[in-house]
Amino acid sequence: MHPLLVRIIDTPQFQRLRNIKQLGGTYFVFPGAAHNRFEHSIGVSHLAGLMVQELKDRQGLDIDEIDILCVKIAGLCHDLGHGPFSHLFEKFIHKKIPGSQWKHEDASVQMFDHLIANLKTKHGPDVIEKFLSDTDISFIKELIKPPGPGVPYTSRKEEKPFLYEIVSNKTNCIDVDKWDYFARDSYHLGIQNNFDYRRSLKFARVIKVDGRKQICYRDKEVANLYDMFQTRNCLHRRAYQHTVTRAIEMMIVDAFVKADDYIFIQGSKGKLFKMSQAIGNMEAYTKLTDQVFEKILHSPDPNLTNARRILQNITQRRIYKCVGKTRAPSDIPEEQCNSLKNDLLNHGFILDIINMDWGMKEKNPIDNVRFYGKQKPEDAFLIPKHEVSSLLPEKFSEKWIRVYNKKTGASEDAADEAAPDEGAAEVEGDEAADEGATEGAAEVEGDKGNKGAAKAYEGATNVEGDEGAAEATDDVEGDEGAADDVEGDEGAADDVEGAAEVGAADEGAAEVEGAAAAGISETEAKNIFRQWCKANKLPVLKLRWP
Repeated sequence: MHPLLVRIIDTPQFQRLRNIKQLGGTYFVFPGAAHNRFEHSIGVSHLAGLMVQELKDRQGLDIDEIDILCVKIAGLCHDLGHGPFSHLFEKFIHKKIPGSQWKHEDASVQMFDHLIANLKTKHGPDVIEKFLSDTDISFIKELIKPPGPGVPYTSRKEEKPFLYEIVSNKTNCIDVDKWDYFARDSYHLGIQNNFDYRRSLKFARVIKVDGRKQICYRDKEVANLYDMFQTRNCLHRRAYQHTVTRAIEMMIVDAFVKADDYIFIQGSKGKLFKMSQAIGNMEAYTKLTDQVFEKILHSPDPNLTNARRILQNITQRRIYKCVGKTRAPSDIPEEQCNSLKNDLLNHGFILDIINMDWGMKEKNPIDNVRFYGKQKPEDAFLIPKHEVSSLLPEKFSEKWIRVYNKKTGASEDAADEAAPDEGAAEVEGDEAADEGATEGAAEVEGDKGNKGAAKAYEGATNVEGDEGAAEATDDVEGDEGAADDVEGDEGAADDVEGAAEVGAADEGAAEVEGAAAAGISETEAKNIFRQWCKANKLPVLKLRWP
């Protein structure tokens, strides 16, 4: 490994990635998904180096050692900007700061600048300048956050545009970042990965397309690339957008919003920053990791009582309950979704809208991939979908719409206090007074019968690989980064998440009863959702959870 890569890995800015879960809230559903951004970033750097070296060796391209180093550094630093629980933190920022367009790539570039400045301060300017020029630094930042299709690059300009397709490919979404997390996430989730990145590495080739050099692939690799996007789709549907994963992530976001005014991180010059403000100060942001969850959970601060209760409900498997879901076309008018959101908004219910696609909205990414044949390796061409298989999807995007009930937990706490032995087996938001008892509220996805587990968790531990018993297998296809914003303002029912502390059970139960009296019941919410689906000619999908 290059000594500069080692220097970067040994900085606090990079080491913080050890404490940021790769899959955020998915870990609470799939216990095997305990891997972090740290190892993923090292893996992306390794694959980026393999790709650029393959292109150089196979074709004798004008790629020098500095180019290779820059691509490796970009792979290593591309996720420096992730906050606690990865993409979940972006949802928190967007909810806390309405209208914000902030993404982790923005913070990755800022953190990279902060890291470089700290290295120069600690070891002297030569630690960077003997390897990289200012233009090289700009090149790395462009690789981390590419300007996008049609926007000119400034650091390597026209002679090496294909280098921008290795770490984060905005042309067709085929890049080594995805190759690493497909393999890594599949392994930890227990989900089969059918895509073989080694073949794609072997058959990658740079060809000039419309006057611009582009990475192309051998024609026989088209099926393997479709498998890549099918794997991505599978991971979203079965894990990233799992119904319980979404519920838990919404709860964590709600807890962070409640705690934001009372959690402070020391930044530059000793100034204190809230979590939502830390994105503007990299010294403070360096100290912000998943550990904030435990900080809130175990804090004695009375100002954090509401946030603490939400996190306690997560640890006790009393989570927001999905009471309705449907699948809609990607072009469904926003005003139609807003009408449903307004009907449910102030009554303790959340409307969760997820845009699912193959990474390029309604487009098929393979339509932007060029291929070459064995006989004429310098001639690039497209391969239409109908020439590959008639079994491939006709559409490449859709929306998943779910309704969650936030009024969970408090009634169980009150019941547990009155009859702890009888109430311990209840899990995941079962409202005993609701008709939801007939929907199998005691069922938990993937339960393999761990009878020896503590009663409060009985059946609640999800086993990743169970595709028959769980709701997860038919759930969602989507993009974990670009389209997982949680819709709906949950602020009006903030007091009804439920009290997880036994001592506050009576108070929490009273809050729920009061909110229910002032709003609508779960049955009424379900009826509103069904009527909305009927009016918009959408299917009401069967609930398999809880």
